Amino acid sequence: MQAVLLGPPGSGKGTQASLLSDRLGFRHLATGDILREEVKNKTKLGIEAKGYMDKGELVPDKLILEMVSSHLEPGEGYLWDGFPRTEAQAIGLDALLAVRNLSVDLAVLLEVPDEVIIRRISGRLFCPGCGANYHRESLPPKKAGDCDSCGGKLEARVDDRPEVVAKRLKVYREQTAPVVGYYEAQSKLVRVNGNQPPDKITTELASILQNAQRFSSKIDG
Repeated sequence: MQAVLLGPPGSGKGTQASLLSDRLGFRHLATGDILREEVKNKTKLGIEAKGYMDKGELVPDKLILEMVSSHLEPGEGYLWDGFPRTEAQAIGLDALLAVRNLSVDLAVLLEVPDEVIIRRISGRLFCPGCGANYHRESLPPKKAGDCDSCGGKLEARVDDRPEVVAKRLKVYREQTAPVVGYYEAQSKLVRVNGNQPPDKITTELASILQNAQRFSSKIDG
């Protein structure tokens, strides 16, 4: 079975995708991880992608799809994490799967209000010295501003500032709305409340995916 997990930055979709892949036997495929791997290994696609990234430009859909295609294994069920991001990528993914006699069976959208996302992301802190991560609300250090592990001064990343997060969310909404509409038009979209405890989200997502797996198996059988 092929399932897509969509959601805004800070929605926890990466964590959920990793947990659910282990639990249900999917392969977890995140395009961000693929992109970093290709760039790190200096592959032909990675070098081309880095050229765009160094200029602060988005990597073209065509290049992302080529990377995805090179990582597809026959007979595997995938949980696609945050991909496709655009309608062009959704159409391209369908084409990649079609030549393998596969298709996207289900798309799940984690819905979280913008103000919650901004609070989650802007509350992040990290230690430049040892790399430890904290959160002002959910995982605060014992002493405000200081790392529990090494005593270093904690900082917030520039990308985590509220105004930057708000811009990222605006771009996400603009890009993802057509993707949501694309899967909704095919009656493949399920919406899940992402503003609840993580374990409840995991349970709900697992139930949705297991039901879809059973339905997919009946059709294939």
